[in-house]
Amino acid sequence: MVTSIVHRATGIALAVGTLLIMWGLLALAGGEASYNQFKTCIGSPIGLVLLFGWSWALFFHLCNGIRHLVQDAGAGYAIAQFVRSSWLSVIGSLVLTVLVWAYVLAGGAA
Repeated sequence: MVTSIVHRATGIALAVGTLLIMWGLLALAGGEASYNQFKTCIGSPIGLVLLFGWSWALFFHLCNGIRHLVQDAGAGYAIAQFVRSSWLSVIGSLVLTVLVWAYVLAGGAA
């Protein structure tokens, strides 16, 4: 039940976070000065926390969406399977988030 609520919350967070992505695209189109201002804001500790949270929300929503897809196919309704798949969604999203950020912080996205 908790993962279902978090799934909805991450959907909202992704929609709101898309505004941050749009800001970046508009800043890029606006020229060097506006893009540098965006990079300064997004590169701040608060900006990095927002990006980290947005990326976790993306991966959780993805993993839990796959879980719901499997359940819609009729599998995973036993309590033990339900709990296991919930934990797999949480752990999978954390692993994916850490892997992506390890790559980014190592300079792989430069």
